[in-house]
Parts: sequence; structure tokens; C-alpha cells
Amino acid sequence: MTLPLAAAAHPVHADARLSRYDPLARVIYFDDFDCGLNGWTALVGNYEDSIDTMTRSYARHMQPMLSQITHWDSGTHGAFDGTYALKIATRAVPGERNTAIKRVTFRKASKIRVETYFAFKPEANELKLSDRDVRAVGLLFDLQDGQQRVMPHLRYLNALDGQRMNRWQFKQRSTPFRAIGGRNETVTHDHLSPADWEDIPGAGQKLCYNEIPTKVNWHYLRFDFDLATMRWLEFQCNDRTFACPDVGSIAIPAMPNLACMLNLVFFCESDTAKRSFFYLDSVLLSGEF
Repeated sequence: MTLPLAAAAHPVHADARLSRYDPLARVIYFDDFDCGLNGWTALVGNYEDSIDTMTRSYARHMQPMLSQITHWDSGTHGAFDGTYALKIATRAVPGERNTAIKRVTFRKASKIRVETYFAFKPEANELKLSDRDVRAVGLLFDLQDGQQRVMPHLRYLNALDGQRMNRWQFKQRSTPFRAIGGRNETVTHDHLSPADWEDIPGAGQKLCYNEIPTKVNWHYLRFDFDLATMRWLEFQCNDRTFACPDVGSIAIPAMPNLACMLNLVFFCESDTAKRSFFYLDSVLLSGEF
């Protein structure tokens, strides 16, 4: 079938799988995990001379994996589309976290948009509702232009210390930088530490969990950011859109070797002594250029 010229010019019509997204004019990447990991890996901490110099919280990160979302009671669930989703799994320790990162660079400082369908569940090792075992899931960008390095963080706080929270949060402070190794060439900071998360005003939202840990419901998430101004624009989850004119980001002076950095991270946190799982299918990053 030949598409009309106006329709063919829009990236949604280039691939039928894109029709469930709303990308900007230029698709930077579109990762369908039926085709592999597509460059997603663990967020490994910095180290110098010895790997033992890595901050402990980063050293405990594990590799993301491909998952068919198989459960003991219903067999293979499969992903939102196709067979495989990206799975980020924590250790079975309260407050543990895990990550997945993809590292690219940007061609133009423009508006960018990330979209995904996601689901989160605890490990189904008890015959319980378990709706408060996952503490949080979220995403962040790690960006740098000629003046500053900026890290907008967005997380959905599902539960904290056994209490349902159901709210979106941001972060604009990190732990202090410290030098590692003996040559002072490498520094580190823990921007995903538990401290300094703030509620986004008016951003409470209940997400569908369903009745048992083996029933998976997928949620749509979109986050818009402006690389030209290094400011939040808005985000959307399912039927709710949240404008963010006054939401801040972690910002530090530009570092010498990170020009045009455009890194995207997804993360998951546990609230109980049970593994927490964060599933993504797929991830689409687009830009207005």
C-alpha cells in the first residue's frame, strides 16, 4: 500500500509498531526487545586502578535481562508486544535498587521525548497480594551541553516502609562528589541515593496493580524535556498528563569529557526482602529536529 505523501512523512506510519506511540519528528532509537538488548546495560559505577574503589551502591547493580515474564501459575506471559521485555530486577533486600542504561549523544539541542510501556511486580514467591513490595520505578536522563551537566529524575513511588504512596517524585540534589583512586582523575556521586526525593505537586496517581503478583498490566509513560533550555516540559502516565514548569533537576558544571551526552536510565527499587521486577516494552526516544 502506498501512503499519501503527508502521511508517509510522519514516522508513525513508517512502522506499524509505532502507532501506539506519539514520537516527535526524528526517531533517535526504537528498541523492541524481541530483537535483543539493543545496547541496554547495567549502570556501572566509576572506579580507578581497582574495581574495589567503586561506590557500593553501584557495585551492587546487576545486568538487565530479556524476559518472557514466565510465572509458576500461568506459564509464559510474554511482553506487551511479542515475546521479550527488558527486565530490571533488584536483589531481595529492602531498599535495594537496580538499573538499565543506554548511552548515546545528541545531534541538536532540541526537545526530546522518551516513551515506553512498563509494568512492575514483586517476585511471586508468596500467595499474597504483595502490592507494597515494590518501592519505586522510574527514569532519568544524564545530559551535558557546553555549560552544565543536568540530570532530571522522575520516579513513581509505589510504597515506602510498607505504606502505599502512589505519587510521582523528582530530585534536584545529589550526594557530594568525591575523588576515587590515587590520581584524582575520576570522581563519583550517588544521584540515586534514597535521600532528597520531592513530591511533584498534584502528581498523585493510582496505577492498576491487579489482584495477584502474576497478573501483569502495562502502563504508558511519556516524558518530554528541552535540551536547549535544560528544563522539564511535561510527562504523561496513562490518562494523566502533568505539566512541570517549576520542577528542577540535578545540575552541576560541565565535565571535560562528556560533550553532547544523552544517557537514559531506568531504575527499580524494592521495599521488602523480595525481588522487585521492572519490565519495559518497548523504549522509544525521539527529538524535534
